[in-house]
Amino acid sequence: MQNLNFPKYEFRYQKHSGKIKIYSRLRKKFIVLTPEEWVRQHCVNFLIEDKGCSISLMNEEKKVEINGMSKRYDIVVYEPQGDINLIVECKSPEVNINQETFDQIARYNLSLNAKYLMLTNGLNHYFCQLDYENQTYIFLKEFPNIN
Repeated sequence: MQNLNFPKYEFRYQKHSGKIKIYSRLRKKFIVLTPEEWVRQHCVNFLIEDKGCSISLMNEEKKVEINGMSKRYDIVVYEPQGDINLIVECKSPEVNINQETFDQIARYNLSLNAKYLMLTNGLNHYFCQLDYENQTYIFLKEFPNIN
């Protein structure tokens, strides 16, 4: 797999039926290793190991209802009281982060009301804080530590 713009992490792998799988710390099972999954698992480790997110307050690949349509978000980090702190949208490295991908995570946030959004293709990362009072996004150089 391609080198990503994340720190180096150790992963567990398994080969099954000719497919390489990577262990998901959040789902507690092996998942087929696709380029997007490679980015997602790096991002999970980044949030836990480098940003202080509690693994017990995170989940990935969960269904969410958006305007009557069923969608799946990549990663969500909750606050202890249950509010959503962060939504992460992961793309494979060959997908450019553009207005369309930003619009996707913004649509998810209409239902989830997170404090922060993160978009990444593993090479480029974008972080923003939501200012609900002024109905705008504040782009950040990096995601703040949670701990």
